[in-house]
Amino acid sequence: MKDIVKQFKAFSDETRLRILHLLLQGELCICELMEVLDLPQSKVSRHIGYLKNAGLVEDRRDAVWVYYSLEEPRNRIHACQLKCLAECFEGYDVLRRDDERLRMLKARKEPRCSVTQGAAN
Repeated sequence: MKDIVKQFKAFSDETRLRILHLLLQGELCICELMEVLDLPQSKVSRHIGYLKNAGLVEDRRDAVWVYYSLEEPRNRIHACQLKCLAECFEGYDVLRRDDERLRMLKARKEPRCSVTQGAAN
């Protein structure tokens, strides 16, 4: 039961809902999430950590970069939450704007994580 409570708590925050909604479209790195959400790295990382702790998000390392994606549903409630996020939230302007910003970011055809590559050099 504790896992289910963690999942519902994770869904109770706008920023986390926005992150989950973006991850429905596929794997993203922290810099892509930062740019789309227009939030600082510390805030995005904090919310990613919360989502990972709730079992909703997993990460994959590739050299110095970390990519985030949705965990496979662990139970029926988790599956229903993700289905609702994919199908029931389409009328919300903030999510539509996030989708558009992500499309524009990907359309630039720059290497992944180019947002932060300049800062790392």
